[in-house]
Formats: sequence, structure tokens, C-alpha cells
Amino acid sequence: MRLNLILISLLFTSLIFAQPRYDSDQGVGYIFNREPLVKVPFAQLPLGAIEPQGWILEQLNRQATGLTGNLDKVYTKVVGPRNGWLGGDGDGWERGPYWIDGLLPLAYLLDDEMLMAKVQPWIEWSIANQTDEGYFGPVPFEQEPPDEPGLQKTRRRDWWPKMVMLKIMQQYYMATGDDRVIELLTRYFRYQLETLPSTPLDTWSFWANRRGGDNMMVVYWLYNLTGDEFLLDLTRILNDQTHPYTDMFLKGDVLSSMFQFHCVNLAQGFKQPAIYYQQDPHPSHVEALQKGFADLRKYHGQPQGMYGGDEPLHGQGATQGSELCSTVELMFSLENMLQIFGDPVYADHLERIAYNSLPTQIDDQFTTKQYYQQPNQVKVTWGDHNFYTDNPHRLVYGTTTGYPCCTTNMHQGWPKLVNNLWYASLDSGLAALMYAPCEVNALVADGNRVTITEKTRYPFEDTIRFEIQTGQPVEFPLHLRIPAWCQQAVISVNGEQWESPKAGQIVRIDRTWSDSDRVELVLPMQIAIERYYKDATSIVRGPLVYALKIDEHWKYTESTEHPPGYYEVLATSPWNYGLDETVIKEPEKGFEVMENPAVSDYP
Repeated sequence: MRLNLILISLLFTSLIFAQPRYDSDQGVGYIFNREPLVKVPFAQLPLGAIEPQGWILEQLNRQATGLTGNLDKVYTKVVGPRNGWLGGDGDGWERGPYWIDGLLPLAYLLDDEMLMAKVQPWIEWSIANQTDEGYFGPVPFEQEPPDEPGLQKTRRRDWWPKMVMLKIMQQYYMATGDDRVIELLTRYFRYQLETLPSTPLDTWSFWANRRGGDNMMVVYWLYNLTGDEFLLDLTRILNDQTHPYTDMFLKGDVLSSMFQFHCVNLAQGFKQPAIYYQQDPHPSHVEALQKGFADLRKYHGQPQGMYGGDEPLHGQGATQGSELCSTVELMFSLENMLQIFGDPVYADHLERIAYNSLPTQIDDQFTTKQYYQQPNQVKVTWGDHNFYTDNPHRLVYGTTTGYPCCTTNMHQGWPKLVNNLWYASLDSGLAALMYAPCEVNALVADGNRVTITEKTRYPFEDTIRFEIQTGQPVEFPLHLRIPAWCQQAVISVNGEQWESPKAGQIVRIDRTWSDSDRVELVLPMQIAIERYYKDATSIVRGPLVYALKIDEHWKYTESTEHPPGYYEVLATSPWNYGLDETVIKEPEKGFEVMENPAVSDYP
């Protein structure tokens, strides 16, 4: 993997350095790094440039009609009008911003004016209530309001929840080009530069210290827009005050131990070495990430791409929990790392999580969720389990079961995945690094607009078809990811085989494209066997981890206490099977693959 990173780095250092490019239709940019930051191969497209289709559109629609679009009605006392980020006397910490961090991209991906209207008051209040010093966000009460059941009033001055709102403001600008965002962030970052030396990230809680990479990420983004040099001084301070992840991963002692690190902090912290690498391109950051992921898989890895962490790290056991916040935050970290390094290993890991862990931890209608998920989950029941932080409702499905952080944070998973299906590439082309049905509308070359429709049922089939519309012939490179699990990929252009690329690389098709050109990528999926804790075995085919079909009964229990009702899931068919060892040794002979040609909109 290190060799791949070096080769990619050499490739892009040979390209012409690109200042931020702007989409004149939307007034927003394809924002690449300015000097002295290192060149990165890929940059996000404006929010809304990628239109979801097929099964992933259905997933977003279910979010819109489920909790994502209606959380203010269901969880009113926390994310309703009394929230501190709306000027109220309620929660002034992370939960409101968490919700908007997923609702905002969903609203603009669906072009849903009703959802946009729910987002806008959070944006307007933050902009309108910035202090003269540059601080923004809820302020401490002059006189504490009386306690009220269900009303959160926590940590209004903490640095951490501001980091979530920074991500929201970045996305809002990428969707609208509203210059007020630039002014707000510039003033706030000057405030941080002046204040952090005497009031560091861990002043009020340790969360900001563990999650400082989120703050740094938005500072670099703003620097690439404005070129204000004080922002690079700020990132040095933020890095110094953030947990030293590079050193931690290189030493390996924390990840090889149990209970020493919080699962969500780790999911967010993985991006920090990659984020700071842009300003400090030392090989140690790359080596740290390689070792960190290797140790995580070795000591805590689970088949669905996640790790035992309930809430501290808790080993590989197939009945150990994995928190939903960890799933969506690790996805977001991998999306950022993929842009910075251009290494397909991060996309492979991202799709393992997105197509296995995420969809099973939230119910089909997006109305309930699990706080913890187990790989071997033969029954979901109320009661005590072997979790490090345990209580009776940490496993069952509900709106606020477990801990409500996931109730508000889970919404970012699918919308941000859609917004990372395609990237602008530094060589003025486009890159498809994750695969799902969609259409992308973007600028290439010297500002030529192209539309590429991606027709596929991936990950439920192995063929991805790209239909290209250019208006006029235009030369630009098209980058396609070949997953490491695919040994016999085939690419054809207008029916003629282009090449048979190697596994685990990003291929570059550089040619003059014309209207109605077609590219077909076939990624044959082979059965593979993976071993885990105590010789536990998983069956994998392409990006999907397979599971035994168990008939199930969902049992609802009403409650007037916390949580206010929950579902248990019980097996109604046998589940305690084993796999014959001879089948495991020769999976291609031992298993039969049957493909259903009719895949539903919600597989």
C-alpha cells in the first residue's frame, strides 16, 4: 500500500498545480489545495452535482420520510425550537448540529425545499449571532433555567459541537455559494487563533481534543478559498492540541489493548494524520495509518468492516457491539482520506462498511436504530449483554435506545456517501471511486460541462455502465477504481475492450469523449473466505458479506420511561448451523451463486 501511495503522489506532482476552479452555474468551486499544502488527487464536487438514482435514491427518500426528515417532530425537546443553536434554552451541544449535518446534504441531494426550510433557521441563527470577538454558537446562561425531563442543556461553550457546525457551514457553501459562510468562518478562526493558546481544545471536555481533525479539515478548506496565511498558523495549534494519533498508531499499544480508546473518537481520529499530512507531508503519517488499520483489523476487526467497540475497544468477538456513530464517522474519515491520498484501499474499506454495516443498523423505514450492532446477531433482545458499557436497551431498535447521539448522528451516512461517489480530479477530469446508480453533472477540461449517467445495481451486480453526454467532443481523463478483491476486471469503451486492469488500482482513461459514448466496467465477484476470532468464518463475495437468512419476529414493547418504546427481534427459524471445513477450503466448489435478475428498489 505504501508503494501505491508513493506512485500516486509522483503521478500528481507531475501535473500542473490547480488553483480552485469554480462552477459558474452554481458559484461554488472544485477546491484543490493551494501552496504550500501538498497537491491532492481529488476534490469534492458541489453538493447537488451528483443526482442519486435507483436503489440509493430510494434509500434517501426513506430517510426524508423517516427520522431524518422528521426528527424535529419526534425528538422535539432536543432538536426542536428550544435547541440552543436556534437561540433556545435547550441543548447547546452536539445533537442539533449532528442532525443538520445529515439533513442538509439530504435536502440538497433531493432538491427538497421542505427539508431545506428545516435547515435554514440553523444556518441563519449561527450567522446572525456571531459575537464581535468571532465566537458563534450557544452561550452559557446568565441564570440556569430549571431542570426539565428530556431537555438537554450541556456544555454550551465547548469547542467540540462547533466542529460539527463547521462541517455544516462548509456543506452549505458547497450547495449555495453563500459568501456569508466565508465571513463567519474567517472571523471564528481568528477567534480560535487568539483564544486556543489560553483555552485549549480540552478545556471543557476531552471530545474536542480527540476530534480536532474535523476542525482542521474545515480550516484547510477555507484556506484553499481565501489564501489567508493565519489559517495555517491555526492548524499548527489545532494539531498540537489534538490527540497525537500518528504517534499512537505507530506505537500500536492502544489498538492492541482492550478498553483503552473510545470507539467513535477512534473513527473520527483516523482522518487526523491524513488531514495534517497536507501541511506536514511526512511519511510517518502514511505509515501510521497503515499500521493503525492493520492493528485495528488484527485486534478488533469484524467482518462488516467495523470493529468491536462498545463503547471502548472490545476485541474481535462476533457478539461484541459496534456503535452506529462509529459507522458513519469512520465512513466520513475514509471519504476524506480517499480524496487526500487517492488510495483505493480506503474506498474498499468504505464500501465494506456502507454496504454491510450501515443498512442493517437502521430499520427499513428509517424510523428506528440500534445503538450497538453485533456481527452474529441471532436475536436482538432487551437485557444485559457482554458490552463494556451496558444497559438493557443498548441492542434493541428504537428512536432513542442506547444513547441518543446516534439518533441524531446516523443521518450523515448515506447522503455523504452519495456526495462521494464522484470527484473532480486534479488533471481536470472526473473520478468514479465508489459505485452506485447516479448521474453526475460537472465541469472538465477548460470548463466544458459533461453529464455521466451511471447505470448499475451495484453492489448487487458486477456491471457498471457509464453513458456520457458532452454536447461537443472534449478531451478529459476518466478515473475508475478497481477494488482489491477483483482480480479479473474488464473495461470496454463503446464496445471495444480497453484493457484488463489489475486489482487494487485507479485506472485513467484519457481520450476525447463525444455524445453517447459508453464505458462498461465489469467487476467479477468471487467467493472468498475470511477468518476471524476463534476461527469464526465469513463468506464474502465482492463488496458484500453474506449472512444466513433467518425468519424473524419483531416484538414491540411500549414504555412510558426511557426509551419510549422499542423493538426486539427474535428468530423463528433455525440459525445454529456450521460450515463444513471442506467447503471452506474450496469455496468455488462448495457454494452455488444464484443471481436474481429482478432487484427491487430497496434490496
